[in-house]
Amino acid sequence: MPLELTAADRAMLDGEGGAAMQTAMSIVAQMAEVQGAGELLDITQAHIDATVYVGDAGLEFAERLAGQGAKVAVPSTLNVGALDEHHWHEWAVAPEWAARARRQMHAYESMGTTPTWTCAPYQTVHRPTFGEHIAWGESNAVSFANSVIGARTDFYADMLDICCALTGRAPAAGLHLSENRIGRLLLRLVGVPKKVQQDDSFFTVLGYVTGRMAGNRIPVVEGVLGEPDEDQLKALAATAASSGAVAMFHIIGVTPEAPTCEAAFHGRRPEEILDITMDELRRARCELTTADGAQLDMVVLGSPHLSIGEIKRLLLLVEGKRAHPEVEFLVTTSRAVAHLAERSGAMECLRAFGARVTVDTCILTTPMLPEGVRVLMTNAGKFAYYTPGLLSREVVFSGMEDCVRSAIEGRVVVEDRLWKN
Repeated sequence: MPLELTAADRAMLDGEGGAAMQTAMSIVAQMAEVQGAGELLDITQAHIDATVYVGDAGLEFAERLAGQGAKVAVPSTLNVGALDEHHWHEWAVAPEWAARARRQMHAYESMGTTPTWTCAPYQTVHRPTFGEHIAWGESNAVSFANSVIGARTDFYADMLDICCALTGRAPAAGLHLSENRIGRLLLRLVGVPKKVQQDDSFFTVLGYVTGRMAGNRIPVVEGVLGEPDEDQLKALAATAASSGAVAMFHIIGVTPEAPTCEAAFHGRRPEEILDITMDELRRARCELTTADGAQLDMVVLGSPHLSIGEIKRLLLLVEGKRAHPEVEFLVTTSRAVAHLAERSGAMECLRAFGARVTVDTCILTTPMLPEGVRVLMTNAGKFAYYTPGLLSREVVFSGMEDCVRSAIEGRVVVEDRLWKN
């Protein structure tokens, strides 16, 4: 079907709003045609993922828009940047690279955006509501917004996200449309005890299996016991969007568009039914670890960024203790959460333990690791999944408690009896 533009859309396309707006609308309209959208729709907010410096092309695009006076038309938050602006020099970041990364961050900030610098915008005051049409980049945020909140966003690629923000418009396609939000695959938890589901790494492992089984299909998960909290659902969303391309999932009786199995599938039959057993979960948990032995150089928490709730959990584990001097303990979070932690005294406790806190960025997107750091440990499935490929390091995956215990002892310590029985 041909794309129908409104008079306001055409005015932007004709350059009436300036060169930046014209460029943005041209890209949005062309992407709508590629997606087969018949029209554009209004969005209420955007989350910009194009902020990370990965090369001069992205920097040039951002500075070109900024130089043309680009200003966002809807409230727009910023995903992680490529460096912690105030502490990058404490790590192995080259000054020349940092200068380019900072320029790209500043270019997007100059467009009237909100400098949240976090991959978890859903845990800020900028959280959307059920049914809102938004244009978000960052895979874990897209998955969480669609699944847990019930807002509506497609996967928005770098550069397309800022174009939607500048125009306030997005293609009426993908997960914006009700017919594309229907479950297609039923995943049944079979024989998974409640005590396993209560383990703090369960939802991360479930996310890994879900992504592997679903690919880019919308999965419906049956058999979750209890009521998972938002940090657990965040872990599932982030890992499923990494091991697969899961932009939306349903959990029966938990997520808002799946009060029942029938509602999740809109009364249709699933395309496929697969069982998730303890054997499947055990294999997945093992696959998230690539390192052998007890060597440990660094513990990394916060992919996605730690929430204030997760920091409170961490404090219970580290208070009155001290990390081994040969193990780095890195916490990544947003500047807003770091500010709350500083005011509450939590940051002082983390520093006393030996933790270093990095804000505004992610260890996966900035070249901060010293060469001597070869084995990392994490409780984040997303970080565990990407570390071998993006950082060329070995990784150990386990729960937060094991991560803290390992940091204290200076070697990998994993308590996995619950998973073996």
